[in-house]
Amino acid sequence: MLQKTPERSALKELYEKDFYLWVMENLRLLKEKHYEEVDWENLLEEIKDMGQRHLESAISYMAIILEHLYKWENFRTSPEMGHGWIKSIINARVKLKRLYDGIPSLYGKSRDEMDRAWRNAVMGLVAWFHYPRNKDLAKKFFGRLPTEKDFPAQCPYTFEQVLEYKPWLEEVWHEDKDS
Repeated sequence: MLQKTPERSALKELYEKDFYLWVMENLRLLKEKHYEEVDWENLLEEIKDMGQRHLESAISYMAIILEHLYKWENFRTSPEMGHGWIKSIINARVKLKRLYDGIPSLYGKSRDEMDRAWRNAVMGLVAWFHYPRNKDLAKKFFGRLPTEKDFPAQCPYTFEQVLEYKPWLEEVWHEDKDS
């Protein structure tokens, strides 16, 4: 830590040069109740960004789930295909649950971000078809490489489905009955 209390301009400069030291110095100033010396402008921005990062993580996990649910229901060409998608869905749901358990208010906020999560999922779907190994799938389902316009504009899933829907279980149960 800095030995003496730096001037506010020096603290702002420290923000750009040594972020960790800037954090530690502001923490010290707050603990010692030297509020007038705190770099409030950057500190408030960092607090805002911290919350936004958690929301971005939730949206990212939701997008993974949406993308892989959509692939499972629309682009499987064999019963063996899609087990990696199931794993990704389950892993993303575990991570979402951890986020919601640690930050309960994030649950409601991410519910409001379904459209954004779907747009991100569509970008992932389009990119997936651009992988060379998926060119035959693109030809089969679209006759060409798809664009964002080839997917529903509105999310075809509910927030509850993001958290709970397991279409692969229906298939497993049908297979067991057929055996």
